[in-house]
Amino acid sequence: MIRELKNGLLDWLFQWRGPVRGSILLVQRRVFILPTGYGMVFAGVILLMLLGSVNYDLSLGFILSFLLGAAGIQSMLHTFRNIAHLRISPGRVSPVFAGETTQFHLNISNKTRAHRYSIGVTADSRRADYVDVAAGADVTAVVPIPAERRGWLRPGRLTLFTRFPTGLFRAWSYADLDMRCLVYPAPAATNLALPPPVAGDGTGGVHGQGQDEFAGLRTYRPGDSPRHIAWKAVARDNTLLTKQFTGRANAEMWLDWNQLPAAMDVEQKLSHLARWVIDTEEQHAAFGLKLPGKIIKPASGSAHCAECLTALALYGTTADNP
Repeated sequence: MIRELKNGLLDWLFQWRGPVRGSILLVQRRVFILPTGYGMVFAGVILLMLLGSVNYDLSLGFILSFLLGAAGIQSMLHTFRNIAHLRISPGRVSPVFAGETTQFHLNISNKTRAHRYSIGVTADSRRADYVDVAAGADVTAVVPIPAERRGWLRPGRLTLFTRFPTGLFRAWSYADLDMRCLVYPAPAATNLALPPPVAGDGTGGVHGQGQDEFAGLRTYRPGDSPRHIAWKAVARDNTLLTKQFTGRANAEMWLDWNQLPAAMDVEQKLSHLARWVIDTEEQHAAFGLKLPGKIIKPASGSAHCAECLTALALYGTTADNP
């Protein structure tokens, strides 16, 4: 509630109009500066020294007070300049599964002739990534944000700040960029048996299982064929392992929403379908996906896997308006 009121006040005060497409140049009107706690203590000490100098007529006290005051003003100027005129633009971001942490990349460009030091970027004021930006250089800051649910995830309003060089002042600016990350449904921990494959011509039956070449072993999952279990490894280590093979199979699978138990809710079904997609892709088998109102034809490969996971992530949402 307090955070919503704060964001509403900032929207009204600074006339923000939502995410900005493209890049943002931190001109003077976008940069704010205030003393830190140390800066307040520093100002209090100068004030006490000045009062003591007035009371006892101390010439050296006046000189020291004015020198420290001038140093504080210089510190404020350098802190402000350390962040001003940087250009901020969105960087790359890779899809993640719900429950993981999204890594938003923020590009920071310094086209001036002055080096910039200790520029922090944060989304929640608890964790920050600090970078140094050399003159005429570009760097990338990484902002981690938990992905709590499937669909599109925006980083929201990011804060760039600095306390360089003395820590007496904090200069900051806000960046609300038009960037987002796709969050896939979290794969189910326990897997239902995969649907039986059918021949690619739809006649039923299997024309191979992609067993051109042995590729290694992996941990057994419920639903794996007993023919693929490495029984010698079981006898040796008492651990169930499944053989993996490379090569394409002529068989294909349909991962169908209606094949899941009716007692499951929407998110549980999406979670199990995500597990099926991942497991089927690992087997190098062709598969299709059937969702209410959407059918993806059988295919194989990483691009097809990403297409299916995207359909699961955006199921029941408005894709263009996350």
